[in-house]
Amino acid sequence: AIVWIGMLLPIVWAFSRSRPIGLLRVRTVDALYGLVLGALLRTTQGWIEGLDGTPAEWPGIVQVDGSVPVSSVLVDVVAPVALAPVLEEFFFRAVVLVSLYTVLRRPFGKLTAGLAAALGSTALFVMVHGISGAADVSGIVSLSLLGLVCALLVLLTGRIWGAVLVHVVYNASYIALAVLAIAMT
Repeated sequence: AIVWIGMLLPIVWAFSRSRPIGLLRVRTVDALYGLVLGALLRTTQGWIEGLDGTPAEWPGIVQVDGSVPVSSVLVDVVAPVALAPVLEEFFFRAVVLVSLYTVLRRPFGKLTAGLAAALGSTALFVMVHGISGAADVSGIVSLSLLGLVCALLVLLTGRIWGAVLVHVVYNASYIALAVLAIAMT
């Protein structure tokens, strides 16, 4: 919660100052980007985890006496699916990515600025998640792919919602797999 509040303040400040034209525009194709790319990234994450020869573990949700407490539903389901993707994409893509791109575009050109902004916002995205516990190699690679895909989506479309939906689907598929794992036990 503290990290998300720390992200919310720069988002509010940046959006009160200005925002790129079209960034908040929504297109139907954004839903398609979200579904396809989010599912592909989750599948890739499972494949990466299994590269060491051991099968990838099923995701888990905290259970108490065989049931999922309300606090776990809020922390492990609602927050990662509804809150985190919106706040994180608006911070890392709408604020960090767009700011870096804007500052670097004139001196270095659009391509170099886009690449540097995508790599910079992705590196920060991975570092913040690494601090909160996703520091194994497969986690770093998976988060890097998620960050790069979302950054490129914003750079190529000029809109944020495709990236938000990719992140929502990526996180929701984790929860769906955890629920499936519970159902299979």
